[in-house]
Amino acid sequence: MRHCKEDCLMKILVTGAMGEIGRPTVHWLLSHGHAVRALDLDVSQPIAGAECVQGDVTDYESVYELTEGMEAIVHLAAYRHPSLAPSQRMFHVNVGGTFNVFQAAAVRGIRRVVCASSINALGYNFGVRFPAGQLQYFPIDEEHPTYTTDPYSFSKQMIEEIGGYFWRREEITSLFLRFPAVYDMESGTASILLEFVEGCSRQTAEIMALPEPERSQRVRAIIRDFERRAEDREWEKAFDLSFPDASVMFGRSNFWTSLDVRDAAQALEKGLLADYEGSHAVYVTDTHNFVGLPSRELVEVWFPDVTTWKKPVHGTEALVSTDRAQELIGFEPMFPFQTEYVDS
Repeated sequence: MRHCKEDCLMKILVTGAMGEIGRPTVHWLLSHGHAVRALDLDVSQPIAGAECVQGDVTDYESVYELTEGMEAIVHLAAYRHPSLAPSQRMFHVNVGGTFNVFQAAAVRGIRRVVCASSINALGYNFGVRFPAGQLQYFPIDEEHPTYTTDPYSFSKQMIEEIGGYFWRREEITSLFLRFPAVYDMESGTASILLEFVEGCSRQTAEIMALPEPERSQRVRAIIRDFERRAEDREWEKAFDLSFPDASVMFGRSNFWTSLDVRDAAQALEKGLLADYEGSHAVYVTDTHNFVGLPSRELVEVWFPDVTTWKKPVHGTEALVSTDRAQELIGFEPMFPFQTEYVDS
């Protein structure tokens, strides 16, 4: 894998440019010399240095018009949680919007598109069914089978299929970054995030320190509650982390992964510049779990039925592998959570 030279600057359309990942990504691209056309439904708070344009990815003519003169696309416009829209609306925006972006790219001759997928393309976190053997091994990687049973996760699975279709049909090279929970410590919510992580870490450690059989009973009760809530489609009704054990359940169902939004931005840029062909989905996450606890012990306690390790994991190393992202685009986290905010 070789990278585009540093002076390889591009004209880039960013959809969803005013969003939680979009705005920092536009700033990142501008700071690295790229020309950015920032597309969003609402551009009332424009980004200095970017050409900010109003548009809707579900309107093909709008997308086609706004791709004129562009050399690459970063596609971020989407609903990001199953509670934010009815299933049919979510599919229309997330999947239909992605098809429109790729179709416009094909007609315009744009041959590089990088998209925000999600760790939820695996199908675990927001799923409503949990068959035996759904999780087969750790660390999770791109070869692990998916099992999607909620509209958001299914939409992310489908957009990756769209990338494959346009590679076969039009030879558009695309990358789908399976982001975990992405945080922005400069958004004004840093204290809330740190409090949440501290609570999750403390409560998780306290449960893991319980003697047996109390520990196993406690863990099973939490998992049963998580699965009950999922089967009741609670994640599709409201995004509520105020119930008991919510932070512990959030950590477990996301495999204790996270990513600084600046690392999301640099991964998106690397996806634009790296030398590769085809359509690929890759996990990008911090290299360590955010609770600061031994990863193998986390699995032994919270996923006792998963006993297969695809590769060794040491200390607090992440339970989702980023090896493929490193090989394909040279991704390495620059802003690890433990180093930036816990150890400092």
